Amino acid sequence: MQQAKSVVIAIAMIVGIAFTTSSVMAAEGMYSRGNGNKANGENIFRNGKGDVPACTSCHGETGTGNDELGTPMIAGQFFTFLFKQLEDYASDKREDTTMFVMNANAKGLSRQDRIDVATYLASLRPTDLGSDLNALKEAGVEVGIPYKGRALVEYGSPIRNDGYDAPKDLGSPGKGVPACKSCHGYAGRGAPPVYPMIGKQRYVYLVNQLKKWRDGSRANDPMGQMQAVAKKMSDEDIHNAAAYLTNASPLTNGNFFRPYMK
Repeated sequence: MQQAKSVVIAIAMIVGIAFTTSSVMAAEGMYSRGNGNKANGENIFRNGKGDVPACTSCHGETGTGNDELGTPMIAGQFFTFLFKQLEDYASDKREDTTMFVMNANAKGLSRQDRIDVATYLASLRPTDLGSDLNALKEAGVEVGIPYKGRALVEYGSPIRNDGYDAPKDLGSPGKGVPACKSCHGYAGRGAPPVYPMIGKQRYVYLVNQLKKWRDGSRANDPMGQMQAVAKKMSDEDIHNAAAYLTNASPLTNGNFFRPYMK
């Protein structure tokens, strides 16, 4: 009897693993990784091209960004999102108000170059992601509270019109901030081809971009979605959400496979 139980458990485990693996493989095929020339993309990333400097000069050797410079993690991001941002910079649909170089850089590359760079970056699997919140605090950066940010990212804040004083843990009471998860997936792990990974992104970059969405200085979002959401967020909401997202694990309980990743 015990032996029979062991066999059943083993079969169940194998089926479960096969199901999980096939689900992840299916997710892998749901978005484009880009069909550009990765070798050319890497060369531009590391060495630049013509008057365009190497991407590493701002985004770091591994493409994981820099909190001091306010630059984002771009390595491992989805191809479609990376390519769109480069196209938006090239057409001035998005303005670089961080390092003030991306518009000129994108224009200095051909469309094929932009495809190649996005293809190369999307193929990377960096490990040194996110920000060290303690180090940022010590440097004098205002840092939010991760557990409050998680409530906002996963559940949003309720719409209240009856004077009820909603718990502050739920975000701005009464403003109806939608859960980040509804578009960007669990823990901000992304929902290609439209919504990028914001989990494990640099803290300073997340804070800055949310404030730019809020004041309208960034406006290249699909259907104005991010502008509408950010306008409902207080500074506290922004800091809390960024504090959670920057170190949020993309893995759900019982799933050892990172979505969209090999």
